[in-house]
Amino acid sequence: MKFSRRAFIALSAFITVSATGSILFMRQKFFGKNPFGLRLKRILRSPHYKNDSFQNLSPTAVMRKEASYMKMLQNTFSRPKDTKPSAVIPSVKTDLINLKADSPTIVWFGHSSYFIKSKDITILIDPVFSGAASPVGGFVKSFNGTDAYKVGEFPAIDMMFLSHDHYDHLDYKTILEFIPKVKKFYVSLGVGSHLEYWGVDPAKIVELDWWDKHQVAGDIEIIAAPARHFSGRSLTRGKTFWSAFIVNMHGYRLFLGGDSGYDTHFKEIGDKYGPFDIAMIENGQYGEDWPYIHMFPEQTAQAAIDLNARLLLPVHWAKFVLANHRWYEPIERLMPAAQKLNLPVTTPMIGEPVVLGEKYPERAWWRV
Repeated sequence: MKFSRRAFIALSAFITVSATGSILFMRQKFFGKNPFGLRLKRILRSPHYKNDSFQNLSPTAVMRKEASYMKMLQNTFSRPKDTKPSAVIPSVKTDLINLKADSPTIVWFGHSSYFIKSKDITILIDPVFSGAASPVGGFVKSFNGTDAYKVGEFPAIDMMFLSHDHYDHLDYKTILEFIPKVKKFYVSLGVGSHLEYWGVDPAKIVELDWWDKHQVAGDIEIIAAPARHFSGRSLTRGKTFWSAFIVNMHGYRLFLGGDSGYDTHFKEIGDKYGPFDIAMIENGQYGEDWPYIHMFPEQTAQAAIDLNARLLLPVHWAKFVLANHRWYEPIERLMPAAQKLNLPVTTPMIGEPVVLGEKYPERAWWRV
């Protein structure tokens, strides 16, 4: 097939424009920036960084070998209607600024975002309040009713934890709004590169490798713990780390779980640092084609048992569609699994406080 000179010029121009557009798009700030310089040198010294990427404790493929990418793509664009709720998600309005908390009080905002207050210390985990979990407008929108809280309704944040750099956990727009409110960011190793690129003072960033400890105060200690997942905001994976966090504060032990597939690390964490007064563990966005990086609900219940958790608060559900299961399926599968294991589970509505030692909401609000 022969091309005329005019057709050749037109095709060359199209390729050039497309390539230039792609390069410019990938330079958008919301993608963040991979670690470099002194931060990269520290990463290269990590025992968990090998072959130019962070590694899980067990070999972990993002997708199972039998997965069909064409089928997955088709399923993404033909998801069942009940992957989204047909009604507005209910919520409770809590005055976060004036909240009294003699013991740790947790307020969940859907998916993996939650606020903790204990005495006069405030903590915020993986906040996503921009209305979407995607760099491209119109994709992965939050469920109607889940964005019940705005950044202006939060007090100053003593500690913000960021488990990893995926868009449903690290949201560019939300971080920009919170920067003036946050005193310290505690993040997985390498994630500070994104924050610094977005304007966070490096002196406010504490990066932790697995099992690193950081003493915040005499009665507050932070430990980064293993998770089974992956990272990446653009075309590359594994340049920043993924973690869970253990917070020992005011006589209580809290497990702040990031995303994780099931593995032996939960038992190891429980043996080293349990029992936990409460564990926030992912429960949702699972699929048969990615069984190693997210847990099925029955595994979530077992993970809580492995951690020796006295109470489970399931997160990572009820805000975004990132899988093909019914939006309420994770909690409906979790409850009977937890009951078989005699595991207490609290199921607050968005904004409804969970108060350790005092208040554990149990209403099945998703059925209303």
